Amino acid sequence: MAENQDLHVQGTEEHEGGQFERTMKPRHLIMISLGGVIGTGLFLNTGWVLSQAGAFGTLLAYVFGAITVSLVMMSLGELACAMPETGSFHLYADRFIGPSTGFLVVVAYWLNWTVTLGTAFTGAGLAMQYWIPEVPVWIWCLFFAVLVLGMNIFTAKIFAECEFAFSIVKVIVIQIFVVLGVLAIFGVIPLEGTTEAPKLSNITSHGFFPMGVMPVFFTMVMVNFAYSGTELIGVAAGETEDPERVIPMAIRTTVVRLIVFFIGTIFVIAALVPVEQAGLSKSPFVDVFERLGIPYTADIMNFVILTAIISGANSGLYAAGRMVWSLAARGVLPKALKKQNRHGIPVNALLFSMIGGLLALLSSVIAADTVFVVLTAIAGFAAVIVWASISLAHYNFRRHMIREGKSLDSLAYVAPGFPFVPIAGFVLCVASCVGLAFDPSQRIALYCGIPFMILCYVAYPFIERRLERKKAARKAAAEASALAVATAAEEAAALRQP
Repeated sequence: MAENQDLHVQGTEEHEGGQFERTMKPRHLIMISLGGVIGTGLFLNTGWVLSQAGAFGTLLAYVFGAITVSLVMMSLGELACAMPETGSFHLYADRFIGPSTGFLVVVAYWLNWTVTLGTAFTGAGLAMQYWIPEVPVWIWCLFFAVLVLGMNIFTAKIFAECEFAFSIVKVIVIQIFVVLGVLAIFGVIPLEGTTEAPKLSNITSHGFFPMGVMPVFFTMVMVNFAYSGTELIGVAAGETEDPERVIPMAIRTTVVRLIVFFIGTIFVIAALVPVEQAGLSKSPFVDVFERLGIPYTADIMNFVILTAIISGANSGLYAAGRMVWSLAARGVLPKALKKQNRHGIPVNALLFSMIGGLLALLSSVIAADTVFVVLTAIAGFAAVIVWASISLAHYNFRRHMIREGKSLDSLAYVAPGFPFVPIAGFVLCVASCVGLAFDPSQRIALYCGIPFMILCYVAYPFIERRLERKKAARKAAAEASALAVATAAEEAAALRQP
């Protein structure tokens, strides 16, 4: 087990591949995490969860999701403060679970964000067609691909500032939505087509579980997927200034804001959108704003959703590029992919990930019912697997510290409630995956995800043997070079003797 290795704590991110600049501030880290989470999962998929689980069931599912993400983030906070490295949680899985699991996590997480890139470019193109229908979707896809690449390829600070601006838009809209929604629920603001305040009638009128309890269970992967992106704090840890101080602050602030934003938003949607009218055909945000009589609702929400899509793609390329760089730095991928510019940006890794995103985009057009369905199923499954690995790595990390007799006082951030926090986080993640088996429409995630996991575990020993051979060859070459230098020095010394 990798947990037997020494703990690696460092103040500056540095590997074989190069060095990352620590330029991100607390506001960047908080908004990157919020920006990665607040996206189409909240703006669009909430309607599907509401139609499946009912109003109260949806609230319950998102509360369980908030508990899960809080537990995982506390575990990630302790790990990221002790080991603030770019790539973060797959390195933690490698050290404290096993190298094969670390390989699974990094490949799954890269695939998750790469597929997200493909869907994001398509979504952005369709959003732009709402205003400019004469321009083909593929041109908009290409435009936004170049835009997102430009925000990532120069410096980490440019990426962070862009993500901060995108996230501000989404956060402001959600705050307005929650405030106006609560006022409408209790009759302070009238709703179009109604004479009485709905209050909690939409939540209670059909009973707490009109579709039964099981839909709450099998919608959990979709809910957890909506919360995914919080773990970007870990990915960015290696490029954050003063991580021991900043990461705990970002963890606490992000978790509190997520719970307030998500639970507040879901409460408003559940109270104002009748279950029989919920679904994927229209964003529940658009539905609520229309009921509030706000003019230009469709245009406003189209702009917000476009912002959310670009923000998600921006964060996705950032995360995917760091995963590729991390693999290249270890020798799993070609060394050209670990090359960095003078600001520490892994340019080739970003370009490689962008190609993956464009291929995902292509498959969504030419193989929407085959390849792309499989990729998206694995991507959704991967998000929960990554969370489970963080919880398990934290459990093993703390056990390692206890076994070595090290004091918790040496940690900048200590997750409370050990061992309950990592164990409960792991159990909730696994339970949400089991719930997929009960929903035929989502079962493909298991059919694709489990063989994908097995393939990674089977493939990694061969990769590890190749890495060992390369390492041995480099060592032999270095020894031969040293021997040749020593021999030449001896011969030169012998020639100088009379």
